Amino acid sequence: MISRNLFTDVLLIAMLVTLQIFLFNRIDIAGKYTPVIYIIFVLFYPFYRNLYIFLSASFILGLSIDAFLGTWGINAFATTLIAYFRTIIFKTSTEVSSDVFSFHNLQWSQFLFYIFSSIFVHQLLVQSIEFFKFDRFFEVILNILVTSVISIIFVLLYSLAFKIKEKV
Repeated sequence: MISRNLFTDVLLIAMLVTLQIFLFNRIDIAGKYTPVIYIIFVLFYPFYRNLYIFLSASFILGLSIDAFLGTWGINAFATTLIAYFRTIIFKTSTEVSSDVFSFHNLQWSQFLFYIFSSIFVHQLLVQSIEFFKFDRFFEVILNILVTSVISIIFVLLYSLAFKIKEKV
């Protein structure tokens, strides 16, 4: 396994931004649903690393996505907020009572609930800020749900391909 340091974090952010912008944003399922994979950085960042570096890197990741999409900080806000509340989301989706977190000890149902909760909250923030109008309420909710499910499928493929649950 590659040792995670600031340099590898920057490379991972650059790779995820590139994949999101040039590959995944071109995938339109049913004409309007786009998978979100850049949140992988926030989901699987090691818990023992420095929180301030993690929050800064998450902000830069979201801001990079915003720069390419022209969304004026929406992704930066959502990504940073998910990064800030990641520990709380992890604790509520699992039965872990200690301060030592690891995906290795989780059951698959807990792992899936953690991923679903994080992606759903991220999409709720992004979609509600970007598209919300009261007359389109149900359309926005459907968009949040479908985009979350599609994103979860891609995140699970990533975690299975790189055996995240066994390594982190």
